[in-house]
Amino acid sequence: MPRHGFPGDLIVATRFLMSIFPDQLSSVPSLNVVILAAGDSTRMRSDTPKVLHPLGGRPLIEYSVRLADALSTTPPVVVIGRGAEAVRSQLGTRARYVEQQQRLGTGHAVMQARGLLAGQEGTVAVFYADMPLLTVDTMGRLLDLHAGGSGVLSMLTFESATPRGFGRIVRTPDGEVQAIVEEVDCTPEQRLISELNPGLYCFDADWIWENIDSIPVSPKGEYYLTDLVGIAVSQGRKVAAVKVDDATEMLGINTREHLAEAEAVLRGRVNRRHMQAGVTLIDPQTTYIDDTVSIDRDTVVFPATHLRGMTRIGQGCRIGPDTTVENTSLGSGCRVTYSVLEGALVEDGVEIGPFAHLRSGAHLASGVHMGNFGEVKNSYLGPGVKMGHFSYIGDAQIGSEANIGAGTITCNYDGSQKHPTEIGAGAFIGSDTMLVAPVRIGMGARTGAGSVVTRDVPDGETAVGVPARLRGLAHSDIE
Repeated sequence: MPRHGFPGDLIVATRFLMSIFPDQLSSVPSLNVVILAAGDSTRMRSDTPKVLHPLGGRPLIEYSVRLADALSTTPPVVVIGRGAEAVRSQLGTRARYVEQQQRLGTGHAVMQARGLLAGQEGTVAVFYADMPLLTVDTMGRLLDLHAGGSGVLSMLTFESATPRGFGRIVRTPDGEVQAIVEEVDCTPEQRLISELNPGLYCFDADWIWENIDSIPVSPKGEYYLTDLVGIAVSQGRKVAAVKVDDATEMLGINTREHLAEAEAVLRGRVNRRHMQAGVTLIDPQTTYIDDTVSIDRDTVVFPATHLRGMTRIGQGCRIGPDTTVENTSLGSGCRVTYSVLEGALVEDGVEIGPFAHLRSGAHLASGVHMGNFGEVKNSYLGPGVKMGHFSYIGDAQIGSEANIGAGTITCNYDGSQKHPTEIGAGAFIGSDTMLVAPVRIGMGARTGAGSVVTRDVPDGETAVGVPARLRGLAHSDIE
């Protein structure tokens, strides 16, 4: 059995088995993951720490932590620096933390984890919080290589004609890794080497803590983790390497341009995942879906649509074109066209738009029809409600099968406070009605077109006029 766990689905299975049979699997030495997240990220030109910049709906560091969670049952050690408290706040108890107060290179960063990890057997894996495209399968291959070999250090490499500052892998004539040469130190011949070092390693735990202090200081006054390769070779220890199949996994984020490149790669992955699961994307190149979104089969997403945050979309929906849905749950069989939905709950069979806006707290029950240029905020529209165009519903409760005429406004704000409106089941609200909250329109009640309703309308009654009066009560306001 590998000493670190398993790649891919087998890792998940192993974690499950360990939770049920801890005694039987207690002989499996641990894997500790160290995530380097202390960089200053000056090239991002931002007040936000680099590792907290969003990518596909998640902060960058979330991808490395999720990867660590898939590889090991032990929370990762995150080496933090700039924006340390913000990173702690983002991850909470999902990680252990050490702080690199001086930025003295990658070797120095890993040294900070020694106090937590020294003396623990097994494997130490090191990767970066700014490499969000690294996959479980690729790290699983590296861990398998390390577990199956006799070396103390295993690493990933990749081939690229565009070095982007990565060090070169220097091999012996028989193909063994001999050294890593940083780009600034390369000879003209070494610069032609296309095999690059992304800085992703597995170490025998005992070996790294015994040798990490042997890393020499560079002319810049820093300690580079890459020098451990030369140290291992000088000891006659084998350094194993496996090439990555997809070089896009090695994309590190140092600039806004890199962030955009990673976004494009991730968007392609996310879109393929949904299409393989039975979702139709009419034009994947103009469809933007966060990694956090879930979509059920047979839903069709039209071009220029953005699905963001914790959005959930049911089966057989038609979304878009030119639609934004953020942190919203939609049931099955919904149709949303040229609209914006934010923080809303939409049940089955709802039709929205074109040009509608659901704001936070909007809840549309099954079968609701919401016409064009309507807006709903912090309100419940019961089953079968029909809401005409050019209407605003705020802080309201609307009963089933009510009809909201075009131009209806719930006047919910008096300049200092919000007030509720209640519309009973089966009510009919005439076009251009103003409902001055707090107010209640009873079950089956009606208002005439252009009415300004300032007082409650009883069940089954009709109110008309400005201010509105009950029909037949020409000289008195609604009581």
